[in-house]
Amino acid sequence: HSAKLNFNTQFTSGYAYPNTDLAISKAFAPAYLFLGVGAEYSNKEQKLNAYFSPLTQKTTLVLDQRLADQGAFGVDKAVYDEAGNLITHGKRSRTEVGILVTNQWKSEIYKNIFLDHRLSLYTDYINRFGNIDVDWQLQLDLVVNEYVKANIGTNLVYDDDIKSKKEIDGVQVTQGPKIQFKQLLGIGLSYTF
Repeated sequence: HSAKLNFNTQFTSGYAYPNTDLAISKAFAPAYLFLGVGAEYSNKEQKLNAYFSPLTQKTTLVLDQRLADQGAFGVDKAVYDEAGNLITHGKRSRTEVGILVTNQWKSEIYKNIFLDHRLSLYTDYINRFGNIDVDWQLQLDLVVNEYVKANIGTNLVYDDDIKSKKEIDGVQVTQGPKIQFKQLLGIGLSYTF
């Protein structure tokens, strides 16, 4: 038996470039808190870890009221009357209960080349069961020599609750969920004293 607690947020604001006037994400907008109980398998020799939790609470926090009023990141958006006057602010949190499956594996696939794979899959029991939120990270760590190290990575994120927005003829239109990709290239120098 195992219990897990995981918290994720960002440190700096995100923008819909080239527009840098209004942030579309900030620290704690969003923030994700996972708390669950389940079973874990770990093999240190193979550097493999798998976790299955049939009971996991996922809380999405949007502590920026402007973003919460927009319904960003799946929280309930603000309610306005026909004249556009605010009746009720948007909720700043959303709580779900569902299934969480995670997997992590790290291995030397060739001399001085290491592959690090991390996968997290979550589905909510109540809202659209079977629509799976995916967070998949894949990274190659390269040891060039004793002083130079490099890494190349990608991160795929899909959350069915997060609706993308697009501006068409000056009007912001909400569309469906989209896959997000992040690529990473890092080169580092290291010296041991």
